[in-house]
Amino acid sequence: MNDTASISNLNNQLSSTGEQLAITILMPCLNEAETLGACIEKAQHSLKQSRLSGEVLVADNGSTDGSVAIALRSGARVVHVEERGYGSALRNGIDAARGKWIVMGDADDSYDFANIDAFVEKLGQGFELVMGCRMPSGGGKIMGGAMPWKHRWLGNPVLSWIGRLFFRCPVHDFHCGLRALSKDAYNQMDLRTTGMEFASEMVIKAALKQMKVSEVPITLHKDGRSRPPHLRSWRDGWRHLRFMLLFSPTWLFLIPGLLLLLLGTVVGLRLAAGPIYVGRIGFDTNTLLLCAMSVILGVQICLFAIFTRVFAMTVGLLPVSDRATTLFRLLTLERGLLLSLLVLLVGILLLFEAMLYWKQAEFGPISYPASLRKVVPAVTTISLGVQGVFSSFFLSILGLSRR
Repeated sequence: MNDTASISNLNNQLSSTGEQLAITILMPCLNEAETLGACIEKAQHSLKQSRLSGEVLVADNGSTDGSVAIALRSGARVVHVEERGYGSALRNGIDAARGKWIVMGDADDSYDFANIDAFVEKLGQGFELVMGCRMPSGGGKIMGGAMPWKHRWLGNPVLSWIGRLFFRCPVHDFHCGLRALSKDAYNQMDLRTTGMEFASEMVIKAALKQMKVSEVPITLHKDGRSRPPHLRSWRDGWRHLRFMLLFSPTWLFLIPGLLLLLLGTVVGLRLAAGPIYVGRIGFDTNTLLLCAMSVILGVQICLFAIFTRVFAMTVGLLPVSDRATTLFRLLTLERGLLLSLLVLLVGILLLFEAMLYWKQAEFGPISYPASLRKVVPAVTTISLGVQGVFSSFFLSILGLSRR
């Protein structure tokens, strides 16, 4: 930080809080002997330039190439992490950090630890999570050979776009390894993952908890290792996507369920009145059966969205929202049972009407298209009613601890 007034303000903030150190620069490490020393040197230079008290902390994840000795010789503090995984190393490192603020980044020399001023400035302004952005869309820069094409043009843009869509977080690079956060923010996040998805969890939790998030453009350099990276593109990309979906029951369950329910209901009601012809193509009772399936699946998937939301709030995976709390108060066991029994009664009446139609044929052979238009809606409605009864009980069980 070159601005003297800014440095003075930050030092005053830290003095008032009584923190031992201002910054911890944290590096997860697994066999990074080729580049670790250079990264530590740059980090120490940055601390010296900033004139803020700080430390360089290496979270070693079981290195066997002499990385620990290099870290100690270079003046860094080392914490040993037995449980393997990127997330495990960072979580244990943050827990052991002595600084009010933590700046973290990979120890492969792809990030420039000598230029962390922008991150510290943002933290001093009150932001709780500050993300680096390597992508040009966010003002970042990627040097030649620094990022494989499938990461630059496919993986990172797509996953970051999904993250912004699902969680409304204004971050262009969800998976940038260079980032900073306050120790207080970390304690509020309650991060739990141990693998590469830790990077996504941190941003998602910050967005869900409505923390102050900012982004600073950075330059990504080609790493200095001669060995392949720990990252496995397709496997870890799927893990990030899976994690985003699991933390967004709205997109995973509710929206697909509503689409199935709407499509099945609209087309099914029309087919119940008679066949539909598009040119020479006719849609009749076979299509009506597919619509019935769509309605039943749609309702079931929507119920999964409610179950998942309640369970996630109960165990602390998702924050309690006012909208979800209001919905849960409305969906009491008694109201759910009453609504489900009314739907079941409608289904029974429709089935009774179908029986009367059969009686007119003296319980003999009847016209299948006409009878199916009566039976299929009846069976569908009865299924929804029974499904609703048991789902109401299950939802009530899930919400016992919340009540």
